[in-house]
Amino acid sequence: MANIVLGNKEFFKGIGQIKYEGPQSDNPLAYRWYDEHRVIAGKTMKEHFRFAVAYWHSFCGNGGDPFGGPTHIFPWDEKSDAVERAKDKMDAAFEFFTKIGFPYYCFHDVDVVDYSNDVADNEKRLQALTEYAKQKQAASGVKLLWGTANLFSHRRYMNGAATNPDFAVLAHAGAQVKAALDATIALGGENYVFWGGREGYMTLLNTNMKREQEHLARFLHMAKDYARSQGFKGTFFIEPKPCEPTKHQYDYDAATVISFLRQYDLLGDFKLNLEVNHATLAGHTFQHELQVAVDAGLLGSMDANRGDYQNGWDTDQFPTNLNEITEAMLIILEGGGFQGGGINFDAKIRRNSTDPADLFYAHIGGADTFARSLIAADNILQHSDYKKLRADRYASYNSGKGQEFEAGKLSLQDLRNIAAASGEPAVTSGRQEYIENLINRFI
Repeated sequence: MANIVLGNKEFFKGIGQIKYEGPQSDNPLAYRWYDEHRVIAGKTMKEHFRFAVAYWHSFCGNGGDPFGGPTHIFPWDEKSDAVERAKDKMDAAFEFFTKIGFPYYCFHDVDVVDYSNDVADNEKRLQALTEYAKQKQAASGVKLLWGTANLFSHRRYMNGAATNPDFAVLAHAGAQVKAALDATIALGGENYVFWGGREGYMTLLNTNMKREQEHLARFLHMAKDYARSQGFKGTFFIEPKPCEPTKHQYDYDAATVISFLRQYDLLGDFKLNLEVNHATLAGHTFQHELQVAVDAGLLGSMDANRGDYQNGWDTDQFPTNLNEITEAMLIILEGGGFQGGGINFDAKIRRNSTDPADLFYAHIGGADTFARSLIAADNILQHSDYKKLRADRYASYNSGKGQEFEAGKLSLQDLRNIAAASGEPAVTSGRQEYIENLINRFI
């Protein structure tokens, strides 16, 4: 990464390579905790996290909201020609990737270049930018963690894409996914993501839910089969979300998605890409969603962000909560890490964060939060009684009748006889406050 300006113009002037300077540094444009070469639990931080920049929020998000227009006016959006404008945006993106020092990026198709309503023209545009991205990747060493297609923004997808009641819309979705898969494969993308932004319903009064889910499963099989026929060896991810923009999305949470994958014979090729803010919208903690995926052997990747406690929607703020991320890293570490994916900062700077440096501060803070949490989680696992406390709660299943129960050697009548003979069980504390204090002590 010797050349940190990968285009004809420098978009982030005055900002050089972001480096690790340690916890004592006062430099806001330096990492205080994220040392990519530091080894924790047998792997470097770079290997643990596999950080990726989200093309959409970082270079397409304009700060607009339902009550006001754009506040982020980017110099890479000035040209009128869609392909030339997209090349400027890609120059800026790779300059940022290289300066921030992350090994990966990820994108939706329409993030890379604006689409029209012409399928062939869209394919031509994306192919042109794919060739340009190949050059950028070769020059920078940055790789593609995953690609995906945006099947939710265009008005044709107002009733869903693969679950749309109109076959003509489903066909358009297929064309988009094929092109996005082709681009992902051409760029050496390691994974491919499906997020069903509108794969759900607003009311059951006009919805055949069974038929729509069967269509979704068939669509996923078709996409998987096509990608494999083109030599794609990576993993497919589904990203759960309960609602917003639809009232109820079919990929509601981790457990729902796992059940869907199992029902439609997709478990062999698909894993989960979990998002913090989506977990909270589903009424879960992020730790819960992680544990569900880990227990099923399906934790593929994650989108790192957070919601706002006062707002009930997907605010996609950068992660800064050390307690939340430390508890997440405990599960990720004990679960053996990600299967194919990494940590994508699916987060956006705030509407009033309008300086070019703000994008750097946001990613630096997110990376440092994860790095500090990884260190704390590893210390908890290695130097505290955290694991023993949990193990001791289940000690009654390690021998005697409890062990026989787990081995399937007892009947319901046996349980009745044991209860009658042993009397009322002792009351045993779960010691929740003790463990919460333990977490804080290591942070």
